[in-house]
Amino acid sequence: QLQASGGGLVQAGGSLRLTCAASGFSFDDYSIGWFRQAPGKEREGISCISSKDGSTNYIDSVKGRFVISRDSAKNTVYLQMNNLKPEDTAVYYCAAAKALLCRVAPYAYWGQGTLVTVSS
Repeated sequence: QLQASGGGLVQAGGSLRLTCAASGFSFDDYSIGWFRQAPGKEREGISCISSKDGSTNYIDSVKGRFVISRDSAKNTVYLQMNNLKPEDTAVYYCAAAKALLCRVAPYAYWGQGTLVTVSS
């Protein structure tokens, strides 16, 4: 089970930290990804962290602004989002895949989503 939280309303330039809390599976065996879906758009993967070595990936539009991290002691993955832009407005989801590398992993477990709204 995955529980995403931390969304909210923020002004452009502000920051939010999303949390993805995992339970019910061996957290360290799973790569975790963050996805988002904006109104009227398809869901896109924006960042992920691999179980193998903690390596991270970001799409270009968030690179340098977002930071993904994981805390194995808490079975939690975070997405620190800085310098938010109105185009970051979306429902954000976390997902888990039993894979060593996160970039092309089969994400089978999904959280419920948390809404991020960035006002201009």
